Amino acid sequence: MPVIEITSRAEFYEKILESKDAAILDCYAQWCPPCKAIAPKLEEWSEHYTDVKFYKVDVEAVPDVAQELNVTAMPTFMLFKGGEKVTEVVGAQAGVIENGIKTLLLGKE
Repeated sequence: MPVIEITSRAEFYEKILESKDAAILDCYAQWCPPCKAIAPKLEEWSEHYTDVKFYKVDVEAVPDVAQELNVTAMPTFMLFKGGEKVTEVVGAQAGVIENGIKTLLLGKE
């Protein structure tokens, strides 16, 4: 399953906050080298961890979502379960992010 781009605040609410699914949101910027470096890993995880929905949001294109989530550095990965933020990882820390995904799956009912 591909990583889905969120392009509006309404879409953010619909796909993440109003969803019962486990989800990861990549808050990135086009100009950010670490964001570009981790992007292929996110695609790889989206193929492997099919019980988690993968989303990304360009913080400059959708600033109201970035502001609501208090994103201050890119990339920031936020993990959600049932519309609630479970945790976040600041930076392109592949091991920490993947452990967060596994933790989301363990909490699955």
